[in-house]
Amino acid sequence: MTSYGRVVPPNKSQLDCVAKMNGTMEQIRPRVAGSTTRADWTDEKLLLEYRRTRDKLAFQELVRRYERELYGYLRHYLGDDQDAEDVFQQTFLAVHTKCGQFEPGRMVRPWLYAVATNQAIDYQRRNRKFHSTSLDRQTSTNSGEGNQALGSLLDSSHPSPEAEAQAAEEELMVRRAIDKLPEETRQLILLVYFQGLKYREAAEVLGIPVGTVKSRLHAAIEKLHDTLSRHRS
Repeated sequence: MTSYGRVVPPNKSQLDCVAKMNGTMEQIRPRVAGSTTRADWTDEKLLLEYRRTRDKLAFQELVRRYERELYGYLRHYLGDDQDAEDVFQQTFLAVHTKCGQFEPGRMVRPWLYAVATNQAIDYQRRNRKFHSTSLDRQTSTNSGEGNQALGSLLDSSHPSPEAEAQAAEEELMVRRAIDKLPEETRQLILLVYFQGLKYREAAEVLGIPVGTVKSRLHAAIEKLHDTLSRHRS
C-alpha cells in the first residue's frame, strides 16, 4: 500500500539506476568518488557529452541530479513505491538507449519527464495496473505556475485537531477526484502542481500547446473546487 503522508526519501536501492553501457549491464551508482567533477555542467552538456562519448561520470551526475525528483514524480504517478523504483530504473535505461534522440537546443528536464511518463504508461499497460494518485507534494526549487490554485484547496490555516481531521478527509476526496480526471489532465496536475514544472515545460512533456495546458488545468481546478464546495456545504 502507498503511504499518503510525507514523501519518504528513496533508499539506496531506489537511488541505484541500472544502465546498459559498453555492451554489458553495469550498476550505475549516482554517488561515487569523482562524480562531482561534472557538478558545474548544465544538464544539457551532461546529456550531450554522454551521447557523444559515453562519459560515465556525466551519466552519473545526471542521475544524481534527478534521482529524488523523478522518483517522487513516479511515486505520485503510479501510487506505489516499488512500481516507482522499477520505472525509475527503466527511465534511465531508456535515457541510455534513447539519448541519441535528444536534440541540441532542447531542455533536458522536460525531456526526462517525457521519458519517465512514457515508461510509467508502458509499465501500467504491461502490468494492467490502475493509478492511485499520491498527494504528497514534492519540495522543489522550481516554483510551478499552478501550485497556488490547487494548494489553496488542500492547505489548512487552522491546525486544530478538528481542522486536521477535516483536511485529511478533504485530501482523500481530492485524491479520488484527481484519479477520476482524464489521464492527460491528471498528468498535468502531477507535472505542474506536484513537480513544479512551468506551463511551457509541461506542454513540452506532453506535446501539447501551452494554451491547452492552461485551459485543462483551469477546468480541473474548477472541478476539484466544486467537489470540495459540495462537501463543505
